Amino acid sequence: MAIVRKLRTYLDRYGIHYIILSHHERFTAPEIAQALHVPGHMMMKVVLVKADDRDILVALDANNHIDLSALREAVGAKMVSLATEEEICERFPDCEVGAMPPFGNLYGMPVVVDEKLTHDEEIVFEAGNHHEAILLAYADFDRLVHPQVASFGVR
Repeated sequence: MAIVRKLRTYLDRYGIHYIILSHHERFTAPEIAQALHVPGHMMMKVVLVKADDRDILVALDANNHIDLSALREAVGAKMVSLATEEEICERFPDCEVGAMPPFGNLYGMPVVVDEKLTHDEEIVFEAGNHHEAILLAYADFDRLVHPQVASFGVR
């Protein structure tokens, strides 16, 4: 599976400069960062969460984990939990499990980005599969996605 077609079309339509980075199959953000020789703080880990009855895509750097309490507060939910593998497959049918890109707007859901990622000039994220990633300017991502920014990533 190559880069998700709808993502490529979307980036091209808006004239976004991006670089596709190929790597050997890896399944975690830290492993991908290491394979691509990029710092973990640039590597975006994307997670689908259930916030009450809403699906929300959250993104944080590869070095961190989600503080669910902080995320719950940030999104104004009573309950926040990680989505199941089945739910991920349903919401991202064109992606390999766990390799969804941080463009929730292409899948009809909001995106919440950990504040630490906003300090990076460039970000790297999986391109819908476990052997390709995309490098692009954070400013371009922000302009296209308009994510909510919150502090919820912890080491």
